[in-house]
Amino acid sequence: MKTAPGRSRLAQTAAALLLSGNAGTALPHEHMPPANPGQAVASRPAKPTLAIGATVDSQGRIWLARVENRALLVSHSADDGKHFSAPVVVNAEPENIGAEGENRPKIAVTRNGTLHLTWTLLLPQPYTGEIRYARSTDGGKTYSAPITINDDKRLASHRFDSLVSDGGDRLAIAWLDGRDRDAAKEKGDAFVGASVYFSRSDDNGASFRANRKLTDHTCECCRTALTWTTNGPVALWRNVYGTNTRDFALAHLDSGELQRLADDEWNIDACPHHGGGIATGGDGTLHAVWYTHGKNRQGLFYRQVKGDRMSAPMAFGNPQAQAGHATVAANGQTVLVTWREFDGQAYGAMAMLSRDGGISWNEPRRIATTEDAADYPIPLIHSDRMQVVWNTLREGVRIMEVE
Repeated sequence: MKTAPGRSRLAQTAAALLLSGNAGTALPHEHMPPANPGQAVASRPAKPTLAIGATVDSQGRIWLARVENRALLVSHSADDGKHFSAPVVVNAEPENIGAEGENRPKIAVTRNGTLHLTWTLLLPQPYTGEIRYARSTDGGKTYSAPITINDDKRLASHRFDSLVSDGGDRLAIAWLDGRDRDAAKEKGDAFVGASVYFSRSDDNGASFRANRKLTDHTCECCRTALTWTTNGPVALWRNVYGTNTRDFALAHLDSGELQRLADDEWNIDACPHHGGGIATGGDGTLHAVWYTHGKNRQGLFYRQVKGDRMSAPMAFGNPQAQAGHATVAANGQTVLVTWREFDGQAYGAMAMLSRDGGISWNEPRRIATTEDAADYPIPLIHSDRMQVVWNTLREGVRIMEVE
């Protein structure tokens, strides 16, 4: 693929902004929420953000996707974050890209080295957006022109995307979608929450199938999550049960069969802005983490799911330290969970590790701290190595080993 015209100037600007020599060098971030929640304002200069995407390839190189000055930038490190390659701009034309908290760019890399990226393009109207996709087939040197995945052509909410690959030619993208809610309101019908839609590619991102709806009545602003199993992709999201009970559910995209993850009974007439995480172990066991403040339980929880069988929810994290935004990675019997805490003085990147498929766990560890703004830590597993990627305002991107 050739670099699109006009990319070079944006790339030069971006390269000057993204750290390319030392991962410990912090960028001059200004961490501010937009005027309307979940909405970038077109007339305001875009702000650097802390929310990043991260993945690891078969060679152990760590890839980062981040947003600076309305540019989506990708770089990689072959030495555990000591140095990063010069950033490459994915989008030739600047875009208002969602990169705050629960909304962030996603990146995946396949066994043949193809890089896949998705992100949410925030539109000027409040809470509206589009799901965007681009790929690189030359090892991250150049990227295809971005395309819009949601195919309804409606000015509506399409946000909080998630991306997963089977490692080969198959991809799935899921997101929260407001097209049916808007259509219902136009008819004067009631509609609670949003919907989950998804699209599949079976040719390494060269083309995508028509959008399919997974379910209606979901929470509007909690991130979705995807994992790939032997039976295809599985999605996790915060569902709306009854009037306003917001508990997590999961489903196989191919069959559409829904399963309630937990009966927390969190009744709240608002979106918690607090999604969950899901990963697949080597034996097909699903490992799920989530946050709730329900009638039946409160805090962060982990459980295993295998078919119709689920382990008892296991609490973790310190509720007095605002433990939240957990994510999970798994490979075989190794499971790594990360989350963020705040003790009143500093943010901490927390991690706990299981080597027997989630049956037993080591003691939770605070592996890093910062006294300034911080993203949520991201767990990575490759070969026999467990690592955590954490971006903070003061220290920049850090990659830390978990023993």
